[in-house]
Amino acid sequence: MALLFVSNSMAPIVNNLSIVLFILISLFLPSSFSIILKYPAIINFGDSNSDTGNLISAGIENVNPPYGQTYFNLPSGRYCDGRLIVDFLLDEMDLPFLNPYLDSLGLPNFKKGCNFAAAGSTILPANPTSVSPFSFDLQISQFIRFKSRAIELLSKTGRKYEKYLPPIDYYSKGLYMIDIGQNDIAGAFYSKTLDQVLASIPSILETFEAGLKRLYEEGGRNIWIHNTGPLGCLAQNIAKFGTDSTKLDEFGCVSSHNQAAKLFNLQLHAMSNKFQAQYPDANVTYVDIFSIKSNLIANYSRFGFEKPLMACCGVGGAPLNYDSRITCGQTKVLDGISVTAKACNDSSEYINWDGIHYTEAANEFVSSQILTGKYSDPPFSDQMPFFLTLKF
Repeated sequence: MALLFVSNSMAPIVNNLSIVLFILISLFLPSSFSIILKYPAIINFGDSNSDTGNLISAGIENVNPPYGQTYFNLPSGRYCDGRLIVDFLLDEMDLPFLNPYLDSLGLPNFKKGCNFAAAGSTILPANPTSVSPFSFDLQISQFIRFKSRAIELLSKTGRKYEKYLPPIDYYSKGLYMIDIGQNDIAGAFYSKTLDQVLASIPSILETFEAGLKRLYEEGGRNIWIHNTGPLGCLAQNIAKFGTDSTKLDEFGCVSSHNQAAKLFNLQLHAMSNKFQAQYPDANVTYVDIFSIKSNLIANYSRFGFEKPLMACCGVGGAPLNYDSRITCGQTKVLDGISVTAKACNDSSEYINWDGIHYTEAANEFVSSQILTGKYSDPPFSDQMPFFLTLKF
């Protein structure tokens, strides 16, 4: 587990302090880790923020180098230079990375869980123009099929598949992680006004709540709901909707998109509390990703980053290094000139990877903040024996 990132001059002081703190925490909080994060399996639903390869496995899209360059050394199906938030969270839970449901190669093992998230997915049902057909409801249907088939195989074949598939009690004891909604809000702005986008939020959340009830009916009791981040701070949205500086906030983000994200999150939080009240035997945790990411962007230099909005992998240079006509890793002729969307020299200096998704470094920061417990409802900050990832 990475603890502290410090300058060479401070290393002896901080390392000694780390040892002392570790001993103290080990003495006084020996069982906190197991209480909070001891789940036998993780079932994940969402979009590109947590897709570990489903959209790629479906043959709908393809990602090429430099995707994956930071950690996997080759494209891994993730829309990132390395690991996602879900990867860091599973690592802290001492669980393997989740195999995508649709990946038929590489000897996938689903004993510890399965990932149904797919890039471009929405809460609302997909339409003919959708990037992904795998809406939240369809992902849940895939999960129900997975569960049914896994139980059938285990009952018919005895021990043959035990090391590849989760036993039946894992479905009630496991953690259901959900990170979806970004594409519903951001995508709506291409055809709707701000008022129309805001008016659509209740129907989006009705669909989301129906999905939660389906998971509950299938035995899901431990649920983590991640809200959506500051969409107005993504280079893609700034390039499209932020050409008028009066529409930007003090950090250079598109105000309308962040306003919509805030209202969506407010209503999502209320719905999460309502669901918890209706099903008291469930454990629903609402995670405020918006606050974590907003804090990162507002105070980027404090956390060791140099570029809060500019994409690491793209074309065009400052201020955004983003062009919607060419994606990271592609070579195209733009305005009569052949250009390649290349990666920056050091992605750890950037928050944004390709104009839409975060870098591994930013994802690590976000996951470290999630694990403090203070951005969750209910909070669990007093029960987490974690060091924060600090940068000096």
